[in-house]
Amino acid sequence: MEARISKILSEYGLLSRRQAETWLREGRIAVNGKIASVGQKADPAQDEITVDGVPMGQKPETVCLMLNKPRGYVTTLSDEQGRPTVADLVADCGMRLYPVGRLDLNSEGLLLMTNDGSLANRLTHPSHRVEKEYQVRVSGPVQQAVPLLRRPMTVEGDRFQGARVSILHAEGETALLSVTITQGKNRQVRRMCAAVGLTVHRLRRVREGNLRLGSLPCGHWRWLSGEELDALRRE
Repeated sequence: MEARISKILSEYGLLSRRQAETWLREGRIAVNGKIASVGQKADPAQDEITVDGVPMGQKPETVCLMLNKPRGYVTTLSDEQGRPTVADLVADCGMRLYPVGRLDLNSEGLLLMTNDGSLANRLTHPSHRVEKEYQVRVSGPVQQAVPLLRRPMTVEGDRFQGARVSILHAEGETALLSVTITQGKNRQVRRMCAAVGLTVHRLRRVREGNLRLGSLPCGHWRWLSGEELDALRRE
């Protein structure tokens, strides 16, 4: 079945789509012996796709792991500033895996990583409305802010849907909130909280879809089971 070459390379776990498009522009990818171009399609069952002259090979089995990301790590495979990355934390998994969505530098908790680009896209695309639940330690006018978080809002030109919010614990103007969203835009929960006068002191993702972080220690990872992978595909 034909697909964009960048999508194929992502699904085969060789390059991210962005990297593939860069390599296509650099002339490093060919189809049936001819240099390929950005946007070109191919059928991996019929066409020979080579990367730097090396045939692409067979599509690997889809795998996915769950990482409990600590604060202080960037959600990328490499960082120009030399900061530690989530790739460093899963280096012993023996495979090249890509993060599913992002957690910013100071956020922590559940982060999925996979070699299946299509699965990652389905989980992160807003149209699929996959729920992401966070526990957020905040300070400020909590009682007034929570009803506002439940309503749609526009922050710096970005339209955010209302979140599902409950107060897990409160003491004065400090509280632990449960915040569930389905969009997952850049720093969405932090920006929503700031817009209603709350200061975020800690943000931790504890659930994505039906997957819960559970007791996985901070900085550790585990493979998802076949049943968990099947459930993710149904999200």
